[in-house]
Formats: sequence, C-alpha cells, structure tokens
Amino acid sequence: MTTPLTYWRQRLLQLDQLLCATAPLWRPQPFKLHRPEWCNEYPELSEALLALDDQQMQHLNNDPLALSDWIGRYLPQISPLNLLCRLPERQPAEYCPPGNRFFDGIPGRKRTQIEAFARSIGPVQSPLLEWCGGKGHLGRLLGRSWQQPVTTLEWNADLCHIGAQQARRFGIPQHFRVIDLLQPGLQLDGTAQHAIALHACGELHRTLEQVAIHQNLAALDIVPCCYAFGVEQQYQPRTEGLSLQLSRDDLRLAVTETVTAGQREVLIRDREMAWKLGFVELRNRVLGSKTYQSMKPVNKAWLQLSFSGFCHKLAEREQLQLPAETVWAAFEASGWQRYNEVMRLSLLRNSFRRAIELWLVLDLVADLEAHDYRVELGTFCDRSVTPRNIMLSARKETVYGI
Repeated sequence: MTTPLTYWRQRLLQLDQLLCATAPLWRPQPFKLHRPEWCNEYPELSEALLALDDQQMQHLNNDPLALSDWIGRYLPQISPLNLLCRLPERQPAEYCPPGNRFFDGIPGRKRTQIEAFARSIGPVQSPLLEWCGGKGHLGRLLGRSWQQPVTTLEWNADLCHIGAQQARRFGIPQHFRVIDLLQPGLQLDGTAQHAIALHACGELHRTLEQVAIHQNLAALDIVPCCYAFGVEQQYQPRTEGLSLQLSRDDLRLAVTETVTAGQREVLIRDREMAWKLGFVELRNRVLGSKTYQSMKPVNKAWLQLSFSGFCHKLAEREQLQLPAETVWAAFEASGWQRYNEVMRLSLLRNSFRRAIELWLVLDLVADLEAHDYRVELGTFCDRSVTPRNIMLSARKETVYGI
C-alpha cells in the first residue's frame, strides 16, 4: 500500500478533532463515578447497557466491531470514528519458516506473533537492529530469513546470555549488547540499519522513533505497546496542531483490551475489581463521602484472603479505622453489583480504545513523515493473536530512493 506523505497526518488531524469532541463520553471512568454525566445525556444508551445480560456483555467486550456497531445505534455521531480506525492488513512478504527446533523454548502465542511479524516486513536490505529484544527470538528469525547480521539491544544480561547461546546453536551472526535504552543521550553505531521492535513498551518505542530520526536509521518496523509506560502525567505529542491532551489514565485505556488471559486470571481480575469497589463503598460510608479517592495497586496475595481480610489490609494501609459491626456480606454484594454496572457502562469507554491507540501511533507517523520517512500502517496479525497488532513501517527516502 502506497500513500502520499500527507495522508496519515490528515487522518491524525481528523481523529484529533473527533476524539476532542467525544471526550465527555470516553474520559469519565465508571469505576470512579457512580454514574458518568453522559448517563443523563443519553439515558436510552445507559439503560440499554445496564440491561445487557452477561453473555451479551462478554460478546460486546470481546468483539470491538460488534461493540462499535451496537454503540452506533445510540450514538450515530461516532460512525466517522470507526471509519478512521480502519487499517489494511499487511501483505505477506517473502518468508520461509525454519523447522520447529528453531522455536524451542518460545511459547506458542509468542511464536505466532514473531512469525506474523516476519511475514509482514521486507525486503530487509540492511543489518538488523533489534530493540529491547529479550532473548533475540525475532532478530534471530529475521536474520536467518534475510541473511543479515543482527544486533540485539537488551538491558537484561541473563536474557542476552541465553540469546547468544541460541544464536551460536543455529549459526546466526547475532551480537547482543547489554544496554539501558532509556539512558539520556543514547548513541548507536552506524546509520545503515533496519530497526525492529515487537511490543516495545511506551517510552521504549517512542525513544526508538526519536533515535531513528536523529541518527537517520535506514528502516524501522515497530509494533507499539503499553503506551502509558514512561508517561508520568501527560503525554507530549510530537505533531504540531493537535488539540487532544491525554493523561496517563487515558493512555491506559488504549491497552485495556486483552485476549490472552486464562480463565483463572480473569476470575482473579474480576474479584479484585469487585472487592475494590466493595471497599470503596465501605470507605465512603466510614468517611461520609461520595468522592472517589485513588487507590494504590493491591498486593495480589490479599485476594487469597476473605473479603473481610482484604478490606482490613487496605484499611491498615490507608490508616482507616473500620467499624467493628461491619456487615461484610452486604458490602461484598455491593461490590459485585457495582462491578456488574461498571463492566457494562465501561463498554462505551472501551469503544474508543482503538481510536486513542491509533491517534498515538499516527502521532509517531506524522513525525517520521516530517523527517523524510515514507510510512505505512497496517495490522500484522489477527487481534486473537494480540490486540496490539498495529505495525508501523518506515523507510528513509534518501536511503531507499523513494
């Protein structure tokens, strides 16, 4: 897919306007507010969400397209947002898979992601620079496929040691460098390199984009992830003319979708949310307040206690004296009731996840385009493999003659 240099910036500006206009719908968090203001403005939507049974709620939560269509019945103004979020599928490139021995020690889902990445880029005409590469699985596969040397950058020395052993085992020219990729003034050797990063979190993929620009890397293929990582309060966009301002909480919304959690993990997650909400009801009753107060992350071991034990641990941490006559069953039931309401009301907010994620990616794209890179965007795998499936591919015009 070939696009003019202004195409992605134009889409970014349109997305920026729509997200600003709809912020009152996606910014309020039902976990923190008993009823967001939009419930009063759109009572039919609010009632329809709260009336969903568990099966309907799960279906909409797990199918972004179905959710967008369902929300669109009540809010037709978000239809342009859905159109702006559509991305093409990446066209498969030349790829000859190695035997299964090559993937020894790689979990099945990770292998699927790595091979999907390998099928989606090419040709690779420069030495590979694997960013935040762990054991170097992706770099090793691409080095073999394109007969290019690989430099894998990773801060964990143990992972580098294991990766180096595997590279020697398969005769791949792969060098590992133990390095903090977020250090100020990071300098790399050479510019004629093709950088790759699969699910480099937040500031890591943003730093790579800046390194590519400042050091004129020849090519760049990134699958971004965990956009909130490295942002303390407010995201600082790279593109001029944008109006949207995203907080750390807003960035977290972009990655709340998951398809990889097991049943036990889901049950623990649900219990944590319900028990937190039950504790919030109890705390508000004790303090005589309806104002939400932020809560630090919960020690997961506390979830193995009873609801009463869980609340006592939180109260001790917050230096809160709980009444001796507390009816624990009532507050636990209240927490589960609030959980069911929160899950349903949050569907509206969740329908904007992809739009916020794409805005963040397009901000990087527009910056790369402004520095003489030709950029393509597309999905490199189905969301069932990973919902973080947007691949950004950039090629330096002066290097590739494009």
